[in-house]
Amino acid sequence: MAIELKELTKRADNYSQWYNDLVVKADLAEQSAVRGCMVIKPYGYAIWEKMQQQLDKMFKETGVQNAYFPLLIPKSFLSREAEHVEGFAKECAVVTHYRLKTNESGDGVVVDPNAKLEEELIVRPTSETIIWNTYKNWIHSWRDLPLLCNQWCNVMRWEMRTRPFLRTSEFLWQEGHTAHATREEAEQEAQKMLKVYADFAENWMAVPVMQGVKSETERFAGALDTYTIEAMMQDGKALQSGTSHFLGQNFAKAFDVTYLTKENKPEYVWATSWGVSTRLIGALIMTHSDDNGLVLPPRLAPIQVVIIPIGKPDQIAAVTEAMKPVIDVLRQKGISVKFDDADNKRPGFKFADYELKGVPVRLVMGGRDLENGTVEVMRRDTLEKETVQFEGIADYVVDLLDKIQANIFEKARAFRDAHIYECDNYEEFKEKVKDGGFFLCHWDGTAETEAKIKEETQATIRCVPFAFEQTPGVDMVSGKPAKCRVLIARSY
Repeated sequence: MAIELKELTKRADNYSQWYNDLVVKADLAEQSAVRGCMVIKPYGYAIWEKMQQQLDKMFKETGVQNAYFPLLIPKSFLSREAEHVEGFAKECAVVTHYRLKTNESGDGVVVDPNAKLEEELIVRPTSETIIWNTYKNWIHSWRDLPLLCNQWCNVMRWEMRTRPFLRTSEFLWQEGHTAHATREEAEQEAQKMLKVYADFAENWMAVPVMQGVKSETERFAGALDTYTIEAMMQDGKALQSGTSHFLGQNFAKAFDVTYLTKENKPEYVWATSWGVSTRLIGALIMTHSDDNGLVLPPRLAPIQVVIIPIGKPDQIAAVTEAMKPVIDVLRQKGISVKFDDADNKRPGFKFADYELKGVPVRLVMGGRDLENGTVEVMRRDTLEKETVQFEGIADYVVDLLDKIQANIFEKARAFRDAHIYECDNYEEFKEKVKDGGFFLCHWDGTAETEAKIKEETQATIRCVPFAFEQTPGVDMVSGKPAKCRVLIARSY
């Protein structure tokens, strides 16, 4: 067993440390020289690239186009939408000067006091303000609508407590920003993009999610409604995995973005924004992985199949020849394959290393297998091994990858569903929420009740879920008639 695997903390011993260990030992990311920021290593970035490619395709199928907007935002822009600036003010990194100069001792640099900016610039925490200032130049009449743009970029939110992928000061994401002629169109767009996220989470990440709408307290700063997908991690905590916001006319009014209707009347446009980030990699890790390392869904695994020849040099050479056409067929079918015949690592080390990295399928073939016309197949999701016929192995592997994708999703869904509880007793809730899970509870709709739950239990209202019927009831905290039934959980 590889030493990296031996040193991996067990989930049952310390789930948080297991996660941190796995991020580093599986070569996904590491801490950087900048506090709160991470270096995403090639293997981790390869997962993000696969996510990016699929999401980009799904966005474009809805008519969205990619663009790019500046990293730096004039401070005055953030002042124009009151809720927005209040929501992000404490997280903003501010550029105040534009030049350095050599210090007096000549062995370093200092900020040149004569290079102070007339107006400070904010490193974007999100781009609504700079984009809506731009949209004013792009939108003039109803013929310019809808305007559907997305950008792939980085953002900066100055976090005090950081964890790789889950919460970092700088992270990668996409942010869609759309403009519409009517309220109905904008609301439909926001809900449509939420469904795109849910589709991606379940069918590509194999992560089951709950779709719903956020409470007023939890919604995005400057939005009228925030729609969310919430996933359950193996410790029972919720992870907000994607959000889509109906912004109403708030930003259009703040930046004076109007259009002429078909009747030649000026109207403010209606807006949405929506985004997912590298936090999805954290969701992937914590939903599926085990004490042996990563478990990656085949559709997002950088390496879907690893082939390891074993034996003496002449046997390895023979296996290499036999495997060439198999590799060609798999690659033609769009499967990423790695053939690892490196002689500087023992087979046992390779086996443990690829398990740690979550490669879905491992094929091992030696001289005896070659004689018998067989190959050993190991699937990462169950760690089951079997010896199968070499003939037809390519089709077998393609079918197996589909089975693994489905099995990983079903396992996660079964876990999630087994940890959803209906609860109308506050004392019972306070006791059970410590162990994690999603709780369906009646809520009186007040911010006071919401704040009390958060203060006393560290749990929050994740959303008003779409999937569950809204039945009459009584708020478990206040005893007042309930406005709705909500999903409550502790979260990341």
